[in-house]
Amino acid sequence: MFTTRPELAGTHGMVASTHWLASAAGMAVLEDDGNAFDAAVAAGFVLQVVEPHLNGPGGEVPALFATAADPRPRALCGQGPAPAGATIEHYRDELGLDLVPGTGFLATTVPGAWDGWLTLLRDHGTKTLREVLTYAVGYARGGYPIVPRISETIGTVAGMFRQHWQTSAKWWLNPDGSVPEPGSVLRNPVLADTWERLLAEAESVTGREAQIDAARRAWAQGFVAEAVEKFVHVPHRDNSGGDHAGVLTAQDMADFETTYEDPLTVDLPGGWTLAKFGIWSQGPALAQQLQLLEDLPVSYVDGVASADTVHAAVEATKLAFADREAWYGDSADPGVLADLVSEDYAARRRELIGSTASPHLRPGSPGGRAPVLPAFVAEGRGVGGQSDPSGVGIGEPTVLPNGESRGDTVHIDVVDRWGNMISATPSGGWLQSSPTIPELGFCLGSRAQMFWLEEGLPNSLKPGKRPRITLSPSLALRGGVPTLAFGTPGGDQQDQWQLCFWLAHVRAGLNLQAAIDAPAWHSAAFPRSFYPREWEPGAVAVESRIGAGTIAALEARGHKVEDNGPWSLGRLSAVSRDPESGMLKAAANPRGAQGYAAGR
Repeated sequence: MFTTRPELAGTHGMVASTHWLASAAGMAVLEDDGNAFDAAVAAGFVLQVVEPHLNGPGGEVPALFATAADPRPRALCGQGPAPAGATIEHYRDELGLDLVPGTGFLATTVPGAWDGWLTLLRDHGTKTLREVLTYAVGYARGGYPIVPRISETIGTVAGMFRQHWQTSAKWWLNPDGSVPEPGSVLRNPVLADTWERLLAEAESVTGREAQIDAARRAWAQGFVAEAVEKFVHVPHRDNSGGDHAGVLTAQDMADFETTYEDPLTVDLPGGWTLAKFGIWSQGPALAQQLQLLEDLPVSYVDGVASADTVHAAVEATKLAFADREAWYGDSADPGVLADLVSEDYAARRRELIGSTASPHLRPGSPGGRAPVLPAFVAEGRGVGGQSDPSGVGIGEPTVLPNGESRGDTVHIDVVDRWGNMISATPSGGWLQSSPTIPELGFCLGSRAQMFWLEEGLPNSLKPGKRPRITLSPSLALRGGVPTLAFGTPGGDQQDQWQLCFWLAHVRAGLNLQAAIDAPAWHSAAFPRSFYPREWEPGAVAVESRIGAGTIAALEARGHKVEDNGPWSLGRLSAVSRDPESGMLKAAANPRGAQGYAAGR
């Protein structure tokens, strides 16, 4: 079939990401004899500069990886928890909120990206911190050309910046108050200074690993944490409509350290094993969807899924994400995950996929447990919500004038000639998530909006617990050998667009680029993870390239189809390695003309 770009192939190394400058930086590190982890860290820091509307230094980074020495997949958790002061009593009873706001300081978890990237570099990389950070420092100080999406995002929230977040207005608007034009050069010299100060503290000691640990301490126990606490405790407007101070403290930051975990692994037909983050995240939803579709037909013609395939996939998605609402979270029953991904449970749930679209949210009873939905969901308070048409978005959720961002994120995949492989989905700290901290040059994240302000749920707000993130990198093995790393931005859509990719690549046999290019779809028939937690029973978004006949067939089955245009859904990237030949491959998303793969 026709593809927008070739699938890249080579033997030295491959990098695929959501921005060409990040992919180029990662490839430069591989060319300088760095490994996949060095390259991923370098690319990750560049993305914090060149996609500031999608991630930043104050965000988080979950990553799945395998090393050449050990093929067993591992999970790096650079996701900070709720601060010690983030209690339901404070948010609900003292402040009168029924949801955690989607912007501002009440939505802030402990920032984890810095510690996450540095922990990965220390333990599995080979380069010094300066060697991998120099690319991002250069772009922050010297500038970079901004893509249209950055201008659109700044333009959407400019009024809020001018009225309520003056530090952000100073940072992201032109000196005359206008919005930067696409293609203009944007600089962040204060962020460059912050990084240089961290490097100086790192280089006050000797030894690569000791320097990295010194930089971690300078962030979590030094000037960064001090500036964060001081700024967060000044009330600022959030999208609840009020001005609130945050609860994050320097002690919260000092107490956080990145951890490694054993990921969920699920065996699938064809000798495949899928690795995902565990029950505290959205990750198991992809495994559940694939298990539900195991015995159902999947068909593609000229790279386009049939109506039967889309229908079955959407109905599987509804079942998996209904389970997400009832069962996923950092306070989940520790035994529920095994039951959720069991073959018997999938077989029982598969029987619910009928010939017509279901309008209901139907969580299951894994292991005989009775499902409990949040009261907000059970009472239908978010049903029928529609995205504000004044928002902007290309292949990912909407940004609204009050700063709401429903899942803006970045993604990186890297594989090297030795067989090291990593998939990472950094996010948070968007320029529209909270006011810019003037001494540091970056914003804090808003991931706490994913908690519920209701006691006793798997995803209830609780100090020290991680939010049920939508960030969901993927790693797949074949015959026990790491073979495929892939992922996408997109919030609640991440594990749906990855389903589209898997069906096209693994089930239908399309190559990486063809699978990414193939028309995508997703369901909106379950509560969004982002404030104000809306959902639209029966709604299915599709790319028009799926065909008028398929759209009509889906509507005839009861789906409420929303045509999102020909190239609008997903920002996937992927890399792969053939364990027999050593051939490396890569591909990236053409939507938005921003993501690119590089390799040789």
